[in-house]
Amino acid sequence: MNVETILRHKGRRVATTRSYAPLAEAIDTLRRYGIGALVVSDDGTSVDGILSERDVVFGLARYGTKLMDLTVADIMTRSVVTCGPDDLIAELMAEMTNRRIRHFPVVRNGRLCGIVSIGDLVKSRLDEIEYEASSLRSFIAGA
Repeated sequence: MNVETILRHKGRRVATTRSYAPLAEAIDTLRRYGIGALVVSDDGTSVDGILSERDVVFGLARYGTKLMDLTVADIMTRSVVTCGPDDLIAELMAEMTNRRIRHFPVVRNGRLCGIVSIGDLVKSRLDEIEYEASSLRSFIAGA
């Protein structure tokens, strides 16, 4: 199973913010949507960075109460690992584990076209395993 399969089911909507946006606004967006990361994209199509809950915690440790006066660019992660729609879920799960990250923006032809989280990948893999188990039970019952 690949990333495209997940995007077909969950949708392609990606919560984004601009690098020059007030950090307080971005944090409120994370809270409002109940998500763990925002893709930073100044033009709405490229991936310029990512702002995760981890970035906010590290920023709080570094800047203290001044954190809320900063912009997204001040604390965002600039080096973002992305994936493509054809990437395999098992490979991405291993990559997330190795890199200790929880989100992959999905990019096709240099343009942002979705996002997958570790939760999306795990759910997809569990659904796949359940389907395989059900198929085996049906096969055994019919034999």
